[in-house]
Amino acid sequence: MRDVSIELKPHPGELARVASILAQHHVTLKAGTAMVVGGRIVARFVPSDIDAARRALDSASVRFEEGEIVPVLLESRAGELAMLSSRLAEGGVGVKAIYLTGTAGPLLEIALVPDNAQKARRVLEHVAL
Repeated sequence: MRDVSIELKPHPGELARVASILAQHHVTLKAGTAMVVGGRIVARFVPSDIDAARRALDSASVRFEEGEIVPVLLESRAGELAMLSSRLAEGGVGVKAIYLTGTAGPLLEIALVPDNAQKARRVLEHVAL
């Protein structure tokens, strides 16, 4: 699974334009966010179909970056994010994004976008439930 990161132009309607382009290509979102960071508008999302999302964004000349997602299942309790991020940091893994993609009782399904997916998998090998 992969995520997509784009920088939106800072004017009204830009998010609607990109969302419409994705919809025209039958791309739904599994998770996502859009926010202003240091004056830049950044949107990140997990598309239902990465190939269709690529085609959609390419067709509209929207520049984007992709990241590989590492799924993690954690207990929903205080300290779990601290433990996860500490293990990643100790293993030399940076985090580009974290999505909450689902809940089931006391469990949280996290979609982690690390700077190095292979290294993150090794570091988290014994963390996931």
